[in-house]
Amino acid sequence: MKKFLIVGLGNIGEKYTNTRHNIGFQIVDALAKEHEAKFETDKLGDVTRFRFKGRTFVLLKPSTFMNLSGKAVKYWMDKEKVALENVLIITDDVNIDFGAIRFKAKGSAGGHNGMKDIEAKLSTQKYARFRFGVGGNYPKGRQVDFVLGEWNKDEESQLIERIPTSVKAVLSFGTDGLANTMNNFNGK
Repeated sequence: MKKFLIVGLGNIGEKYTNTRHNIGFQIVDALAKEHEAKFETDKLGDVTRFRFKGRTFVLLKPSTFMNLSGKAVKYWMDKEKVALENVLIITDDVNIDFGAIRFKAKGSAGGHNGMKDIEAKLSTQKYARFRFGVGGNYPKGRQVDFVLGEWNKDEESQLIERIPTSVKAVLSFGTDGLANTMNNFNGK
């Protein structure tokens, strides 16, 4: 039986709930809801599990705040005995158009502090990541305000479609593999 660790990055706390930076939390929340899995607070994060097509999906929302996510990822990989190739990190990306999906097998952190910390704690850039485009429609020097800002009405209405597509893409990662998921979902 295969086991997958799906990590949605975000910041804990009510004030961050509907922000662009928390799209990782939003996607794993939708995935848990679809599979009637309930999150429980545990060490370094909120965790839940469900089975789908003979695979176990462990969902994690780190409670370490975005920029310190690596500690939670490493802890839960070790605790659940999940191989690095079965880990998927879901995060926002300002360099991708809003709503676009991009899976990659490896790469740099791209200026994302949460990804930098994961890279440091895992001692590698070779882990699967799912970047959800939040767009880069912000004035120069205002990136932090933008990603910590709430979705606008137009974005919210489009998320109604984009989040279910993202959920399908995550399940595909576990059932069809990274290469097929990249072929079927990247750019969609």
